Amino acid sequence: AIALFFGLASVNLFRPGDGVDLSSAQAADGDGDIPTHANTSADMQILHAFPQSAFKAAADNDILQLVVFSLMFAVSCLIVGREKAQPVLTIMQSVADIMLVFTALVMKLAPLGVASAMANTIASRGLEVMVRLAYLVGALYATLLAFWLVVLLPIAIMARLPLGPLWRCVRGPLLLAFTTSSSESALPMALENLTIFGVPRHVSSFVLPLGYSFNLDGSTLYLSMASIFVAQAANKELPWSEQIVMGLTLLLSSKGVAAVPRASLVVLAGTLATFELPLEGVALILGVDAFMDMGRTATNILGNCIAAGVISRLEGSFKR
Repeated sequence: AIALFFGLASVNLFRPGDGVDLSSAQAADGDGDIPTHANTSADMQILHAFPQSAFKAAADNDILQLVVFSLMFAVSCLIVGREKAQPVLTIMQSVADIMLVFTALVMKLAPLGVASAMANTIASRGLEVMVRLAYLVGALYATLLAFWLVVLLPIAIMARLPLGPLWRCVRGPLLLAFTTSSSESALPMALENLTIFGVPRHVSSFVLPLGYSFNLDGSTLYLSMASIFVAQAANKELPWSEQIVMGLTLLLSSKGVAAVPRASLVVLAGTLATFELPLEGVALILGVDAFMDMGRTATNILGNCIAAGVISRLEGSFKR
């Protein structure tokens, strides 16, 4: 949640989307498919979060309604008990595994999509848009660095983690995650280094995999910045109340995105559709997503390694 507000504050401060005119592109491409947000009051936002039908929400790509339905469905499964819910859970797990593979196959076409999208963008809007995208990348890395120094470093200090050994522990996994843009590739090294650092294996082997689903600081910060960047590029000024609702939607819907490369773009596209923002913004960001993916993946790894150290210290099992 802290990463979410860091991203929102940064994108409103730097405003990298100003000067990228997506509204004209939307008018040229569109036939009214992405309407103007008619009512953004708090009561309407709450009512909109609850779907009339889960199938309609899926067909409309309304990710907020799908998240709410999924949460209510999960609570219902807990209430009826594991014995009755197990057949449904088995089917859902199989569907989830298949869709992860399906998404990964689709994303293999990303390089072709990037080339086509960027060629069209430069041809229609000129090189100025590349300058704004470079500004977005710079703003993201500045915000990630600030998040490291203002949030992660004080947490490590308050947990009395030795900073020198901690850095020697995380620098290998950080470099691997940064160069490969993959959290999974850094997991074995992170587990091994945390054991040397003094975190018991039973703690690190629980915290790190769990953090890959629920503690994605870098991805959350990136998604909050990217979504407001698109709104700025579309010349749509969103009030803070709606930005926070959008950020919380991203916070919930981004759980587990580390399992699929570029899956953050899928979450971003769904959220943009939910809040009636032009999907052309995803094509813009796609061109520089690889550069941003490196930074957010490294931040995810660093946050989870520090979390493992903090949990170990709190339960009194830290061995250094």
